[in-house]
Amino acid sequence: MKSSVKVGSLEATLQGRLAQRESQGRLRHLDIPRPDLVDFSSNDYLSLSQDLVLRNALIAHLHDSDKKPSSSSLNGRLIGSGGSRLLDGNSAFVEHIERKISDFHGSGATLLFTSAYDANVGLISCVPGAGDVIMYDNLIHASIHDGMRLSRPTRKVPFTHSSIVRNTRRSGVEEDGKTSTAATESQSLELALKQLIDSDQQVRCGGSNVFICVEALYSMDGDIADLEYISDVVKALLPRGNGHIIVDEAHSVGVLGDGGRGLVCQLGLQGQIWARVIGFGKAMGCAGG
Repeated sequence: MKSSVKVGSLEATLQGRLAQRESQGRLRHLDIPRPDLVDFSSNDYLSLSQDLVLRNALIAHLHDSDKKPSSSSLNGRLIGSGGSRLLDGNSAFVEHIERKISDFHGSGATLLFTSAYDANVGLISCVPGAGDVIMYDNLIHASIHDGMRLSRPTRKVPFTHSSIVRNTRRSGVEEDGKTSTAATESQSLELALKQLIDSDQQVRCGGSNVFICVEALYSMDGDIADLEYISDVVKALLPRGNGHIIVDEAHSVGVLGDGGRGLVCQLGLQGQIWARVIGFGKAMGCAGG
């Protein structure tokens, strides 16, 4: 039976794009993973999302909460938020989880988001002020770029990935592994920060903040950021304390550090890193960040 709905210009355009992708072998489909296959593609690194012990503990907790009065401090809404946390969507249960996370990771405070992606976007778009500077690894995750597009600073300075990862640190300006002096190319973190300080009195005197964004573990290549080196560079070049390191630990949590606490905890740098973004949708087998 043919549809009676007329195909407009938008529908025709979209159908044309899909047909073109299919002809190029680039049309993707949603498939349900077969249970008999070994998982080498998902982010469920430790298979915790399929762990029966964890699953049964969650079910038992929900069952136990159902028996308690709704006024119980850790009961409240377990299904649905009811609205923004600034209105009536907050709960003692969520704040309890945030305190537990802070204790586990040795942080001063924790704020839950729906995903680590949203956490990066929210953090980068809201915290840096108009006169501040954002510096970022040129291989940083897309969520940081989305946050920068929404942020207030006009200066976003990239630096070379190889200048901050273990075993490949280099200085100067790099392009395809070759030293260059072109001003348009990305420079090492140290050189880019030195040039920023030399050219900006507000940064030099501590009036403007500099946010340095890196990942702890880069999932595509397996590179690990040399956080000790990064911390040393920032402390040495910004002695007035206006340098703030932000570390995305989405892929390092559950893999590195005591109990899977991540790279920052493994190195004992909790007091040197200004903010960490922790993802629960990967090794933790849950959702959120």
